[in-house]
Amino acid sequence: MSDTTSSAKPRKPLLLNAFTMNAVSHVAYGLWRHPRDQHYRHTDLDYWQEFGRLLDGSGFDNLFIADALGLLDTYAGNAGASLALGVQSPLTDPLLIASGIAAVTQKLGITITVSTTYEHPWLLARKFTTLDHVSDGRIGWNIVTSQLESAARNLGLDTQLDHDLRYDRADEFLDVAYKLWLSSWEDGAAVRDKGSEANPEGLFTDPAKVHPIDHTGRFFSVPGPFIAEPSPQRVPLLTQAGGSPRGTAFAARHAEVIFVVGADDAALKRNIERVKTLAAAEGRAPDAIKFVTVVSVVTGETDEEAEAKLEEYRGYFDFEGAVVHYAASTNVDFSVYGPETPIRYIDTHSGRGLLGMYAKEETGREWTLRDALAPAHGLGRARLFVGSGKTVADALDRWIDATGLDGLNILHMVSPDTFSDFITHVVPELRKLGRIRPDDGPTTLRSRMFGQESALPAAHHPAHRLARTPAVDRRDPAPSKGAAA
Repeated sequence: MSDTTSSAKPRKPLLLNAFTMNAVSHVAYGLWRHPRDQHYRHTDLDYWQEFGRLLDGSGFDNLFIADALGLLDTYAGNAGASLALGVQSPLTDPLLIASGIAAVTQKLGITITVSTTYEHPWLLARKFTTLDHVSDGRIGWNIVTSQLESAARNLGLDTQLDHDLRYDRADEFLDVAYKLWLSSWEDGAAVRDKGSEANPEGLFTDPAKVHPIDHTGRFFSVPGPFIAEPSPQRVPLLTQAGGSPRGTAFAARHAEVIFVVGADDAALKRNIERVKTLAAAEGRAPDAIKFVTVVSVVTGETDEEAEAKLEEYRGYFDFEGAVVHYAASTNVDFSVYGPETPIRYIDTHSGRGLLGMYAKEETGREWTLRDALAPAHGLGRARLFVGSGKTVADALDRWIDATGLDGLNILHMVSPDTFSDFITHVVPELRKLGRIRPDDGPTTLRSRMFGQESALPAAHHPAHRLARTPAVDRRDPAPSKGAAA
């Protein structure tokens, strides 16, 4: 008998993301050298389509592809180590492969990381609308403001914009995008009448139902109207990972899925509760946001097989690569420190949350670089789960309840083995526990994630506060029949 029937509290299905990057290596430092790793083929569309087919209908909800816009050159003041060690380089654009993945999948969500700092809302809104159309509403946007100095220099700036200023710009960027997606085209504006008694000469779009947005602000001036007709979701599923106070405030206002981190379980739980409190102050419902964190999973037929596999993987793990990445993410040159150096929080214009999560003030203990980046029984910063499918599923089940998480970013270590092993061994056990979403549910990404009929953001999401046309119903944002849905 399933555990679900005997449990006093039914389990909620997990949001399962396959977490990777369009680079030779993501954050499993050194494991690109493993003989079974296929991610060196990341420049081949065939690889991504094979990957998409593996995940589609497997229990995974979403393929989450991280991105960055510069080489990692903080460590020792140059990019030499990141290039030599294959740390997040070379790196190609994930947005341009999304349609190829969508073409060979049916239910898999595809979430792409794009920075608001180096894009324009008009251009990016059209790109996401296009992808949402061709995927039938399965696109998500992981919103970042960028943290690499190398990106700023190569994109026309002497140095990065101030940390909080980037979020100010991002707030307005989202406001413009919401207006373009929700205010410009009414439901039913695209008539598609090739000729009728009412329109003998035909009518494709009713001009009376397409409106300018007339946005003038601190960073952007966008008169509109929008150039693209509404897509199934209108607004891509919005995810975000800001950990600083300003980043957390931004996430509480905009994000539907938040990638939360914490040095330990207590910190994870605190960070989740912190965001929920901020979201409530924004007028959002208690269940408005789903929280996910990154985990590494090594699994096999038995616990012993999984432990042996972990030891094999550990033989390829590269501690220096982990430090190279952490240095770039925080804008602190850790090449001048030893592995036993305690991590201290300082204000930088980069990943403040990644420094703050290991601060003694946050955790009550000192963390060295080795503690954080190469724990004795681990593979980098991510929490590690090792064992048979049942061992891992039971541990994840308990951990999810203990921390208040809603889902997991399963980290790419050796691809595709990481994901095929998880699908083979762990997913069937999670399904027995009621932790896997039914296959016969809604197909748009947002509808699947939130178990709602509407494909649009919830009525209390700030996107609707900026919508100015009667096409968007603030009480029930479902699109009208025959229109955007």
